Amino acid sequence: MDAETVHERILAAIERGWIKGPGPVSAPVTRFGVNFPNPVGLAAGFDKNARGLHAWASFGFGFAEIGTVTRHAQPGNERPRMFRLPEDQALINRLGFNNEGADAVAPRLENRPKNLVLGVNIGKSKVTPLEQAADDYAYSFQRLKDAADYVTVNVSSPNTPGLRTLQDRGPLSQILWRLREMDGTKPLFIKIAPDLNDEQIADVAALVNDLDITGVVATNTTISRVNLKQDPGQEGGLSGAPLAGRSREVLALIRQQLDAGRTVINVGGIHNEEEARARFVQGADLIQVYTGWVYGGPDFPARIARAIASPVLPR
Repeated sequence: MDAETVHERILAAIERGWIKGPGPVSAPVTRFGVNFPNPVGLAAGFDKNARGLHAWASFGFGFAEIGTVTRHAQPGNERPRMFRLPEDQALINRLGFNNEGADAVAPRLENRPKNLVLGVNIGKSKVTPLEQAADDYAYSFQRLKDAADYVTVNVSSPNTPGLRTLQDRGPLSQILWRLREMDGTKPLFIKIAPDLNDEQIADVAALVNDLDITGVVATNTTISRVNLKQDPGQEGGLSGAPLAGRSREVLALIRQQLDAGRTVINVGGIHNEEEARARFVQGADLIQVYTGWVYGGPDFPARIARAIASPVLPR
């Protein structure tokens, strides 16, 4: 059974209540005016279509980011397109923003649970030309923002042709200006790639500061295969333990260059309690996990949240 089929069956079982978590974890924090039950979130990509909203708090998550959602429903790339790399504690995916579209997802957010902070991750539809990207993001933003505590603009997936060029200052500022004009108060984040160089990271930070954007989600998956033991020729975005070092580097860079009060959500390679604690020491306000949960088991997010709340990490 391929990795995506396993994922689909697990998500269906969670949606139906057949798989349950150990229960909520209380380690409250407040960021950008939002009260989080704890600072450990489910990263975008796991629950693309908002199917498991009622369940995420029970697994120990303090927040969940659904999506990526695009304006138009789309099937994504051809299968197989998700691959487990157990030797590396990693995944490679080239899903291509497969999702049911903003119009289908929006009604599911109306009855969202009150014990979970909700983020919505939006991306560009594959059929939309790059020069019309701002219109595409604006449609999804308008449809989904009211039910969300924050919205993340995903311009960094490696699996949609040309998408990463939207991280450049010109097109990115056009998108962000458009969304800010529509709603100047909705907390807004940019999700960036770990493959940006230092100058590009500085440009993103400057834009976040200049446009009064809430913060940055760092990072998405990587196209790098440095030190990968298993299947290095497989195309797609790499997540999991091999990304940890670069994710920490980008965290340090972006934290240094953002104005005080901006929020950094750090994701990438968080595979144990020590790694999670290190991200907060380096300046993360919140963290997200995905691949670490795949390999760490159902209680992984709860373990991470309890460890962060504890003054001494368990040995």
